Amino acid sequence: MCTEHANWCCCSGMDRRNFIKSMGVVAASVSMASGELMGATGPEKALPRKKNVARVRGAFIYPPSEKLRKVGQKEYVSRIKKIQDKLGMHIDMDDSRLDTNEDVAKFIRDIKNSKPDGLLLIPLKKSHWNKVIQIVNETNLPTVIYATINVLLMPHVQQIYRRPGVYMISTLDNLDAVEEGMKMIKVARWMNDARIVNINGNEIVETIVPEIGTQVKTVPHQMFYDDFKNLKNTDKVKALAKSYLQGTKGIVEPSKKDIFEAAKTYFVLKGIIESQKADALMMNCLPGLKRPHQHVLPCMGYMKLRDEGIAMGCESDLDATLTMMLLQNYFGKPGFQHHPSVDTEKNLYFGTHCTSASKMNGVDEECESFILRNHAEAECGVVPRVLFKKGQEVTIAKYLSVKDANETPQMLIYSGEIVECPPIPPTGGYRTNVLTTINELVNVAELKGHNLIMIYGNYTKQLRDFCLLHKIKVVV
Repeated sequence: MCTEHANWCCCSGMDRRNFIKSMGVVAASVSMASGELMGATGPEKALPRKKNVARVRGAFIYPPSEKLRKVGQKEYVSRIKKIQDKLGMHIDMDDSRLDTNEDVAKFIRDIKNSKPDGLLLIPLKKSHWNKVIQIVNETNLPTVIYATINVLLMPHVQQIYRRPGVYMISTLDNLDAVEEGMKMIKVARWMNDARIVNINGNEIVETIVPEIGTQVKTVPHQMFYDDFKNLKNTDKVKALAKSYLQGTKGIVEPSKKDIFEAAKTYFVLKGIIESQKADALMMNCLPGLKRPHQHVLPCMGYMKLRDEGIAMGCESDLDATLTMMLLQNYFGKPGFQHHPSVDTEKNLYFGTHCTSASKMNGVDEECESFILRNHAEAECGVVPRVLFKKGQEVTIAKYLSVKDANETPQMLIYSGEIVECPPIPPTGGYRTNVLTTINELVNVAELKGHNLIMIYGNYTKQLRDFCLLHKIKVVV
């Protein structure tokens, strides 16, 4: 009997080399029309959403001082220009300082008219702190405030530190913190302009997510069914199937035909993403897995697309998809969407699902080991069992969107360390699983949410600061 721990196995008993060679025969035996996949069928190809370059308006606030103008302001402008170029955004710093009440009033009027994505305020003297507060109060935009230590005293910092809508930096000469703040504004701009294509149901529907601004375009399941049926027998499909075979640590249940068809799902899903000009995709695959099955499992296609940096949401879970988009765009890390549970005896978090990114360290990094299994519930097809690294720090999060702009969006944020990926059996359930500690909870059973996203690395501070700047309530 095959086990998931075998270096190489297949239920037919064929070894790896012959299995790979035989893929050409398998490919030829699949009946499809000739030619290349040129794009999704069904709804007409979509026009792309306009992608705006994130724009920040900046100002220096201080009384007349030739020394500060020549030394402090000039040096900051040069270094901020480097941040702008690195991030690919516009940071427009006013040439002149803000000093008088008239200066501040004019600046506020300009901001209200031009409506930038955020502000960068740099006070160089504490005597003008009240002007900084006035700008924050009257513009109501995400605002990064940067002051080197000794410019402000504790009462000044306390007045605005941890205020929603503000990222307050009081530190030594550390422009990395300013870069982090600019990145937060850039990510929010990208999310606002992004589009998710949602494969679900029978109708074409377009909606906008309140507050965050992302567009969701729902297309019928039939698009996926038809595109899969019409996908041609290509060398690219065969090459991808072979890469799964060469890259896996072992095979348990899937057959040769299963693996070939699993490779096809990548091209079908990518074709839909491209035809709909989408930045991410989510799909409700559950209806199609009921017997008789309506379609092939998309889990391997999901893995590869996530490895390419494209957020792919399971179960048409909007909030999970938004979270993956945010984490990928902010930190460059593909995610693991999973169902949560708990080991009550060891007080450990347990996350599990039937697909995951394998390039958890980033799209340009090596992939983690994976085993090819069938789907735990459908008992067919091919899914990856990704083996995460023991001892790796992780962030577990989920953005909770709102129904209208009168509500406050929330984000669940946790961190921990991977203990192990328990073997199957004795563990039941989905194929990819992980046990982790949770730093924020004494009792892990109190963890909230469903379909959370796990990424490598502890980014809880950055996520909390992001939420504060964009007025998202953090929940533990």
